[in-house]
Amino acid sequence: MRYRVLATDYDGTLAHDGHVDEPTLAALNAARRAGLRLVMVTGRELSDLFNTFEHSSLFDRIVAENGAVLYDPGTRRIESLALPPPRLLVDALTREGIPLSVGHSIIATVEPHEHRVLAAIRDLGLEWHVIFNKGSVMVLPADVTKATGLVPALQALDVTPEETVGIGDAENDQAFLRLCGLAVAVDNALPAVKEMSDVVMSAARGAGVTQLIHMLLEGKLDSVGRRSSRDTGMSVPPAGAA
Repeated sequence: MRYRVLATDYDGTLAHDGHVDEPTLAALNAARRAGLRLVMVTGRELSDLFNTFEHSSLFDRIVAENGAVLYDPGTRRIESLALPPPRLLVDALTREGIPLSVGHSIIATVEPHEHRVLAAIRDLGLEWHVIFNKGSVMVLPADVTKATGLVPALQALDVTPEETVGIGDAENDQAFLRLCGLAVAVDNALPAVKEMSDVVMSAARGAGVTQLIHMLLEGKLDSVGRRSSRDTGMSVPPAGAA
């Protein structure tokens, strides 16, 4: 195989409504047996992920909180990669009655509260930014993205971004997909994600990840590389199609 790592988003990519189906789990296990390293790159907080997904040990590293946390399932070590949430911001949003989840660094809410969140960031003069994941709204330090979290994960595994295939579906996935040697979108991905990807799967969510894994293990993507401009995508026919 040309690529040594598969970096995958969770919600909307591996998982459908938070659930990863058995064929997708089987494909992940096949990838591990073949020597492919697995990295999950998710916007979820670790506690939320663990309550939803029981198979974190399949992964060599998990990048959580949209790049703010790095977790090693083998040692269960959690490393914070970003500043903690500003208490002033959390208090201001709580006073306004905005529903919040607060992690090691991330402050998470949902649309349409982004306007009030942005106003609070501006009023407090904070260097934090808002990131969207379909209907979810995430607040993080301005320099934190899924790409900044993926970099130390790959360094820990002694592999390079060029040896990595990334797959995702939503706005917040674009940063880490641009970092990877091959950027892939599942069929249910947003149009903007498909347009910037090198390859677009013909299957959605976990089935798309499974399709990608089979193609990687069969060497069908070894000749496909990063495009000079990731503004168009290559559609992949269903497995078995001519």
